[in-house]
Formats: sequence, structure tokens, C-alpha cells
Amino acid sequence: MPSIESRPTVIEVKESTPSHFVVCGLGSLGQFCASVLKEFGVTVSAITLTPPLSWEIPNLPNQLECLEFGDCRQPDLLQKVGVRTCRAVLLVASDERVNIEAAFAVRLLNSTARLVVRSAKENLNELVGDRLGNFVAFEATQLPAPAFAIAALSSEIRGFIKLDDYMLRVVKASITRDHRWCDRRTLHELNTQTRRVLSHIPYGQPLPTEFHQWNPEARVQAGDLIAYIELTETQTLTAHQALSPSKPKQGLHFWQWVQTSLSKTMLQRKLVELWRSTAQQQTKRVALLVGTGILSLLLVGTVILAITQPKTSILHAFYVSGVMLLGSYDAVYPALSTQDATPLWMRFMNLTYMLAGTASIAVLYALLTETLLAAKFHLPRKRPPVPSNSHVVLVGLGRVGRRVAEFLHQIKQPVAGVSNASLEATVLPQLPVVVGDLAASLNKTNLEAAKSVVVATDDEMANLELGLLAHRLNPECGLVIRTFDPAFSASISRLLPYAKVLCAYDLAAEAFVAAAFGENVLNLLRLNEQTVLTTEYCVTARDSLNGKLLGEVAYGYGVVPILHERADKPLRLMPSDDTRLEVSDRLVVLATIESLQQVEQSDLKPQTWMVRIDKALTQEAQFDGANAIARISDCSIQLARDVMNQLPATLPVPLYHHQALRLVRELTKAQAIAQTLPNR
Repeated sequence: MPSIESRPTVIEVKESTPSHFVVCGLGSLGQFCASVLKEFGVTVSAITLTPPLSWEIPNLPNQLECLEFGDCRQPDLLQKVGVRTCRAVLLVASDERVNIEAAFAVRLLNSTARLVVRSAKENLNELVGDRLGNFVAFEATQLPAPAFAIAALSSEIRGFIKLDDYMLRVVKASITRDHRWCDRRTLHELNTQTRRVLSHIPYGQPLPTEFHQWNPEARVQAGDLIAYIELTETQTLTAHQALSPSKPKQGLHFWQWVQTSLSKTMLQRKLVELWRSTAQQQTKRVALLVGTGILSLLLVGTVILAITQPKTSILHAFYVSGVMLLGSYDAVYPALSTQDATPLWMRFMNLTYMLAGTASIAVLYALLTETLLAAKFHLPRKRPPVPSNSHVVLVGLGRVGRRVAEFLHQIKQPVAGVSNASLEATVLPQLPVVVGDLAASLNKTNLEAAKSVVVATDDEMANLELGLLAHRLNPECGLVIRTFDPAFSASISRLLPYAKVLCAYDLAAEAFVAAAFGENVLNLLRLNEQTVLTTEYCVTARDSLNGKLLGEVAYGYGVVPILHERADKPLRLMPSDDTRLEVSDRLVVLATIESLQQVEQSDLKPQTWMVRIDKALTQEAQFDGANAIARISDCSIQLARDVMNQLPATLPVPLYHHQALRLVRELTKAQAIAQTLPNR
């Protein structure tokens, strides 16, 4: 999913910031946005054209500061709801034109208010944003698309996040007795340079109510559920190199790359990825197989000729093999032998090569001709066939369905679409599509061998019907149903426990609200029945984040820092807790809407742990221990030295549990005896 903005948003959290918000359009999305805003303790006013047929959020009108009915593009109506002094305006009517026109009207009344607009016209949004400033726009139905796609995978994967040139994934693993972590690791040991723990659910315990709250001392046991974010395998080595403090000599880079690229594991991985990438592109698969066959024959012929003809060089043997593949009989034999009689095996080899070469080149010519003619005359290309097994069946190819298909293609997941209308040849050309009545078309998608079914039409009742039909046809297949009403979603979830029911507007509303407060939301995903937002900050001088250690940010606000970048330094993934934020720093975190609220209000959780240092075993331990204390606890170096010179002593600085444990580990490495104590 593309980011909401192309550049970080400046976030300022200060007491003088207005706490009034305006919502224009009280359809499903508008009601959800207003409800989430009220959870922040701010005042909310709203404009809607006509009273909604039903209030999806009970008692919402009574929670609003002001509710007006009419055209939100009218200046007098905008003034009645307090647009002149509000902090942000959410323009979320179903009509994109109304939202854009209203944005201009709002800007004439308030030159600084944040504008959050519902619109799918990307080019227009960019142009309007450049003109109006402090503007963000996206389409609500498209935001949840990755969540639908991930739900369809029916695996441990819960989401993918692309940050610059890196791809990260969120995993929720069920620990079995033979798992490599079971009874061997504590939770804090799972945090590495390429991985961060997000949550821990011990066996038999309910889902956590808060995000990023877990006991670092807990030992991993069978039956536990552990969620974490990590780099994908293909980028782990690159990340390690980027994060390594040591810099290898320049002359070694090329040979390191050669050794890595030519390793057996890497070659196997690349070949598998290449084959999977052509799963729905049979033409490319044929070309790949033919090309591989020709290359193999060239190499085999070169080796045979080099062995049997000692006087022939490797280069000449390669040339002769190529000539044989082209069928040039007369050009080959004089070059191979000075004898009048050519060996029978060589004649047979030449004949074999000639036939194989002729057939291969004919296939390649046919594929090339087809491609050139299609490009020249704009001929419609045949869509690939429906996958035979382990694919996702996607019912409904509207805006949401198409985004789901695009996302599944990005992660190399085979998918087949079902639509009641034909798609243009340029729309998702690599997607197999069954066109016709949706219910009848399910039988043509190899549903009996499918991994899962995603029902994502714009008709809520049709989604339910098609979902039940798909489950009847294949009870073992995963099922994802798109809904719009949260009450209806809850009812379906209780009655259909085998289905994953996702309310589109409920998911999108939290992203809209986060954007209204100024955050740049890059992505969203579902984890432990919570919406987790990938949020980008640019730290300013009066920001509540400025000057804080990342450890304080992570455990005080309940967020997970996954990227930190400073102007004069390269970016760091999974940055250290000891990193101190400065002005202009770029920070990307995983957070829930509640976590963002805590950041907004500068509401840090209390630090409830102390560290007692009993003894320093060596003189060096006093020096190294003081440095560790100052670095991790954020106290002055003088205070740290005083503590180490007066042992036994308790550090007079409260810490978060994770920080306290880490400090004890660092002191132990420095040969000092220390322990954590609850702060009573």
C-alpha cells in the first residue's frame, strides 16, 4: 500500500494546539472517524448532507459538540461548526468532488488546519496538496486491502511493511515443543538487530489489551503465541552489513558479493523465487525453460568437445557448440577434425544439437513475435489459466479487490479473480479471471484445492452468501469476508468462527484519525484483534519525542521503533533503545491508535523498576559500569560514577522493566553484580 504522504509530517505536540476537530460526511466512515476522535478526549463537530438512515455508532449525535445538516462546501455552515479555529477537518463524504471542493472552502477560512480528504484521485490529490498545504488524501476502501490479503494467507504471516529499500514482515508464531525457541530462550533474547518482539500470549491466556506489553523475563513455552517483526530472509544479510559498526575494506565488497551470490543456498533461493514469480505467466515459464535448455546444451557441448578434442580451446569449443545448435553442419566438421571420417558419436551429437536448437529457437521466435505484435497492434493478451492448487480465490474485483490482488502478486502468492464483468486487458494483466455470475463462477476456480477465499464485493449481504457457499464447497479452505457494519461483523464472527470478518471502514477510520493528528500513516495491519499503524514522525524542537531515548518512547508510549534515520547518518532498522532522538530525526514506529494518543498527549507510563548494584569485581568494572548506567538509564555520568564508587547502592533512577533488565545484563558483562527490584 502506498504511503499517505511522500514526505514525513512535522509533528508538534504542545498545550496551545487546538483540540477541536470537524468531520464532514457522516456515512459509515464518518461515524467511525468521529467515534475514534472522541476516544482522544477532544471536541468534535460534524456536517452531513442529510440525517443518516441509521446511526452505526450508538448515541453519536449526543457526543458531538455541534451537528449541522447541509452542504459542507458552504462557508457559513463551515463557520457554524468552528472551522476557523479547529485543528483538523476530515472530509469523508462518499462524493470525491464534494470533498475536494470542501477542502478549498475550508482553506479559505483556516490557513493552517490539517485537511484529511477521502479521495482516490492520486494525481489530483498531489496537485491539490501542493496548493493547499497540510493536506493528506487517500481512499478508505483501499486502506484495508493489505489486511484482507494477509488474512487470506492462512499462515503465520500477519503483514508486510516496506520501508525504503527494505521489506519487513510481521509474524505470529505458535510455539510447539520442537520449536527452536521452546524452553531455550527468554523473550528478551529474541530481540536482535533484525527482529523485535511485539507481543507474547502465554498458553491459555486471553489476548493482550495493550500493545507492546510483554514480560522480557518470560521463558518461551509450548503453546505460547509470539508476534514479532523481522526482515525477510532475502534481506537479512544486507541488513546485517548495513547495521554492522565495522566497515570492511573496499576491495572485499566484490568478492563478498560473489561468494554470497554463488552460494548453494542463495542460488536455490533465487531459482525458487524466479520460478514462483512466473507461476501465472506461462509464456515466461516457457521462455525460461527453453533458455535454460539452450544454455545447458551449450555448456555440456563445450565440456565434451574440450575433453575429446585436446587441441581445441574452451572458447573454440563453446563456439562450435553454438554452431551445432544453429544447425551449421558444414561449419562444424572441418573445425573438429582433420580426419576424413567423422566419428559416429559426433555425427549423432551434431544431429541432436541441430534438432534441439531448431526447436528451441522456433519457440523463442514464436514468443518474441507474439510479444512484438501484441505491443505493436495493442492486441489483447490472454490471461493466464487459473492456478491448480494453493491459490487464493478473490471474489469481487472492485477497488478493494484489485488492491488485494496487487498485494498478493507482490508477495508472490498465486491468485485467481472472480468478477461479474470483464476487466480491461491493461487491468491486472497477469491475474487469471473467471467472468460471469459470481456464485456459478466459484466452481471454475479450482476451489477444492484453493488455500483461501476472499469475498470483497461492495455488497455486504452478497459477501455473506458467497462466503457461505464457498465454505460449503470446500470446508477446509480459509475464508475472509468483507463487511461494513461493525455490529453485523461481530454477529458473523460469533456464528462463523471459521471465517475472518473484516470491517473495511472500522479499519480505515483509525488511519484517518491518525492522519488528522498529523501522523504520516504508511500502512496498517491487524494483530491480536487490534489495528496496528505503521507511523512516521519527523521530530521537531517542541515535539514530545525530542530528547527522549528510544527505550523511553518504546516502553513509555507502547510503540515499537522499527526505523531511525538522522541527516548525517545512514538509517538503522530495529534501532537501539539507547538512541536519543534529536530535531529532524526520522522515526517510524508500529503503534495502535491508543499508543498514538499517548504520544499526542505526552502521557508516558510510569517507570516502576530499580537496579541495585552490589559489587564490582574489578576496578575496570567501576568505569565500564558507570558508562553502562549513564547510557541506558539516561542519568548523568557523574551520578553513575558516584553510584559505582559507593557500592552497594541502588541507582536512584526508576526504569522500565526492559531497561532495568538490560542494564543488569550490561553490568554483568562489565563484571559487576546487580539485580532488578520493583520500585515500591
